[in-house]
Amino acid sequence: MSLSLYQACVPVFIRGLTVLAALLEKGAAHAAATGADPAELINARLAPDMYPLSGQVQRASDASKFAVQRLSRVEAPKFPDEETTFEQLQARIAATIAYLQSVTADKLDGAESRKITLAFGDFKQEFRGDDYLLTFALPNFYFHVTTAYGLLRQAGVKIGKLDFLGPYPQA
Repeated sequence: MSLSLYQACVPVFIRGLTVLAALLEKGAAHAAATGADPAELINARLAPDMYPLSGQVQRASDASKFAVQRLSRVEAPKFPDEETTFEQLQARIAATIAYLQSVTADKLDGAESRKITLAFGDFKQEFRGDDYLLTFALPNFYFHVTTAYGLLRQAGVKIGKLDFLGPYPQA
């Protein structure tokens, strides 16, 4: 049995976003339990030139929905990047998951050989669909999920590797 591009894409993004939502829940609970200002967590950065936690969630959302849009040619929703609360970030994740769930497997048929062109700033790259997913879209998505995890962990939120990995399907 071969693995389809859909299987390597949509369920993987949904799982990662679901894990990200669970990490944010723990971040909100940590702020409530410790009396920390939730805005401090939302705006936390590891370095001055990087996105804060809110930006990491926004970029994970964008990376997943735009990857699926480019591969499936099903228009993704546009979000204005205005989330400033845990509740708003959770709503964005939910809306992203809803979009991903709306894209059926047949929409990605043949996408492995589709030409995907990216151009932003000084970056310009052409990919085959499968190479785009495996060498750009998935690593970019997990970069932002991992960074969000690191920001929460650095802020004292009690999360570990198993929280990042999330639950596994039962065999």
